[in-house]
Amino acid sequence: MGDGGRHGRIRADDAELGAAVARAQEGDERAFAVVYRLVHPGLLAQMRALVAAEAEDVASDAWLEIARDLARFRGDGAGFRGWAATIARHRALDHLRRQKRRPRTVGLDQEALELPGGQDTAEAALEFLSTRWALQLIATLPREQAEAVLLRVVAGLDGVAAGRVLGKRPGSVRTSAHRGLRRLAQGLGPETDRP
Repeated sequence: MGDGGRHGRIRADDAELGAAVARAQEGDERAFAVVYRLVHPGLLAQMRALVAAEAEDVASDAWLEIARDLARFRGDGAGFRGWAATIARHRALDHLRRQKRRPRTVGLDQEALELPGGQDTAEAALEFLSTRWALQLIATLPREQAEAVLLRVVAGLDGVAAGRVLGKRPGSVRTSAHRGLRRLAQGLGPETDRP
């Protein structure tokens, strides 16, 4: 299913992810928790950009499918990220088709009050707001550029894996990501309001 990171950059935690996936395929629940911890933040960011307020629900649907089909996955950590992103994107597009609406920007909601414990609250709040702010900026891009930026930068997929997720050639995805990032950089000046 996934041939992994043969063609692109390697993330620092890809080896840990690959090992955890292999153990999870053997039924190790703790290993699945590691897989979830390493993949979910990027996957959730991708969902927030595509389906906004329904991101958690759509991500949950994607994780159900990922867990159900985990035994069929073949590949390494980078390949698993791409495979999971593809499943999540399909769930998001299915959701949008059912709702017959376009993605909208993300607004602050109850999550701002549900910051995780065990860390500096002020630091966590700034990180949360910065993430929201970045996702709101990405959501202003044309859809093709936004998805490319999310997959390449937020989810950390290489051009080949992102191309598989989007059904496009790797060069096309890299170009869309570059154009999106350039457009974002042009919009960010010293006067830009951000958290």
